Amino acid sequence: MTSLPSPGAAGEPGQPLGPSNPQGVPTSPGHSPAQDAAASQEPGQEPPRAPQAAQRRDGRYIAMLVSGALTIVLGIAAAVLPVPYVVESPGPTFNTLGTDHNKPVISITGHATYPAKGNLDLTTVYINGGPNGPVNIFEAFQAWLDGSKAVYPEELLYPKGTTKQQSEQESALAMTTSQENAVASALQEENIPYGQKLEVAGLSDGSASAGKLQTGDVFTSINGKAITSLNVVQTALADGAGAPAVVVVDRNGKPVTVSITPGKGSNGKYILGVLLQYKFTFPFDVKISLDQVGGPSAGMMFALGIIDSITPGDLTGGKHVAGTGTISPDGTVGPIGGIAQKMRGARNGGATLFLAPAANCDEVVGHIPDGLQVVKVDTLADARSAVERLASGQDMSRLPTCSNN
Repeated sequence: MTSLPSPGAAGEPGQPLGPSNPQGVPTSPGHSPAQDAAASQEPGQEPPRAPQAAQRRDGRYIAMLVSGALTIVLGIAAAVLPVPYVVESPGPTFNTLGTDHNKPVISITGHATYPAKGNLDLTTVYINGGPNGPVNIFEAFQAWLDGSKAVYPEELLYPKGTTKQQSEQESALAMTTSQENAVASALQEENIPYGQKLEVAGLSDGSASAGKLQTGDVFTSINGKAITSLNVVQTALADGAGAPAVVVVDRNGKPVTVSITPGKGSNGKYILGVLLQYKFTFPFDVKISLDQVGGPSAGMMFALGIIDSITPGDLTGGKHVAGTGTISPDGTVGPIGGIAQKMRGARNGGATLFLAPAANCDEVVGHIPDGLQVVKVDTLADARSAVERLASGQDMSRLPTCSNN
């Protein structure tokens, strides 16, 4: 902080000095020059004054000092005080057919694998702000002016009070889930059978299933329909329109039947108030190694990488493809965040084709980098077909894009 001059300091602005002693005029012993000057004045004559222009100049100087000091103080505050915003910027890409830290991104044992050329890049986004560390007003403003970045209110991405540890745990869990879903969807696409069950991972606050369902229960049927996927549960609840649902679960190897009256979620849909997770039994082992990357958005690209690895030939034809999207075991591709930054990161990494979830089309339009073709996909089959079309040199202009929804 800059200190202002102390009032009354000799010679400081705003403190005019008395008139100097005229040359050749002696001063009386024990008297100051100012006193002698005052004694020589004619009766009724006013004492000398500083010129008004000088007074105005002195006042402006003080005002400038005060304004400058306030500017410095406010600048320092702006530089150190955080603002409730999150900044997203393009992150690196990772080839699911390649390596990360000298380890294969996808390793498969127990099934024949085939070498693959080309790139099937998953895309990432750097996130600053929120639990990842605060941003200041200058950083937020700079990002707002930078076309490659995006600025969002913190509460849009993170619930209030989310800690860094909670954010990292949720991101790691989402990554693990996306990898398991990727294996399941790839095997389904290749018609390779595997085991799947839907297990209760926990109950939400005020759950309609409190006292009826427990963590570890495995869903068997709902309203007489065998549960093969989460979609079966959601459809049965929607069809019931709030009526009690008869749910059969496997609890420690024994069937348990309960009747649950569903509540309504924030989106207006009927829910049981339970957290469900898939538990799979795969016929061979798939290991995905990727350090310092979390979240669910790599699911679709993992699935394509698995398909390319376990099938003869080269899915990409040596071409450079990138994409993003969540994946469900049934092959449904879901929306993700930061797609504008991911498209830019994909192009920076050398990709010429980008696979985008259809649900993100409104964020794709107007943000496509030069030299990048974007194809919208709803399913893993859509994504695979687009890559195969590119590999074989077929006309890509007929593929669905976000500009012709």
